[in-house]
Amino acid sequence: MTILEAQQSVIDEFSQFNDWEDKYRHLIQMGKAMPDFPVEFQIDDYKVNGCQSQVWLKATLDGQQVVFQADSDAFIVKGLVSLLLRVYSNQSPADILSTPPDFLKQIGLDQHLSQNRTNGLASMVKKIKTYAIGFQMILQRKQ
Repeated sequence: MTILEAQQSVIDEFSQFNDWEDKYRHLIQMGKAMPDFPVEFQIDDYKVNGCQSQVWLKATLDGQQVVFQADSDAFIVKGLVSLLLRVYSNQSPADILSTPPDFLKQIGLDQHLSQNRTNGLASMVKKIKTYAIGFQMILQRKQ
């Protein structure tokens, strides 16, 4: 699935809900459905700074694609990070860097998150983009 298709999938999925209580419940379920994150990766090297909750984000390069793993100690935040991973994981560094997280606004998150959660979400996006920059440099050196 391309990054634009992944974004559209999230938008379509969230358009099925009529109110924000249902969307929050769905986010929480998404977070609960995330794969387990190894305890040995819950270290400062993978911690996302700027989040009120604890969030860890690890990335690896698999061929030409960045694969993300993440976790949080807060259910709603874990759901938010799962949204980001659905869109940005298994994508090329170039696609990650060229695709802003517009889908978050389109599903209304910008209007329904507290300022602290909005800041934390921005920090997660920044860390994803930082990983993509690093991996893009590695791929360019290999050429």
